[in-house]
Amino acid sequence: MGSIVKGDLIHLALAGHFDIIVHGCNCFCTMGAGIAQAIQQEFPEALTADMQTTAGDRGKLGNFSSATVTRCNHTITIVNGYTQFAFHSRQILADYKAITRLFAKLKKTYPGKRFGYPKIGAGLAGGNWTKISEIIDRELHGENHTLVLFTH
Repeated sequence: MGSIVKGDLIHLALAGHFDIIVHGCNCFCTMGAGIAQAIQQEFPEALTADMQTTAGDRGKLGNFSSATVTRCNHTITIVNGYTQFAFHSRQILADYKAITRLFAKLKKTYPGKRFGYPKIGAGLAGGNWTKISEIIDRELHGENHTLVLFTH
């Protein structure tokens, strides 16, 4: 099971607490709300990586794009995890199968790294955090991963 801290994911990453930060994205190359907006403002390289994918491609679900940057003498990889197809709907946007595939791929791609993430899929995407946290704990079993509950 991962740990939980209160704070700002971006500030914690800049301070060297995480090697990898993961946030949920839609498949339309829009990072205009929620933590995605804050990430693209702090790390424009993450938006560039997202923009290099095909907008509206449902095949991105469960996959990711990423950008590795050096800030404050720390190397951080920002993962744009494609965990929802659309970005505007009255229905739940979080795709639990995509979240499962994403975290399974992250474990294989970045073993032994320190992961930080917000409540992926449970904010604007409307997913059930209990279900999502169980998926993350299962897929990142044995890895160092931390849920960051946002506080100012």
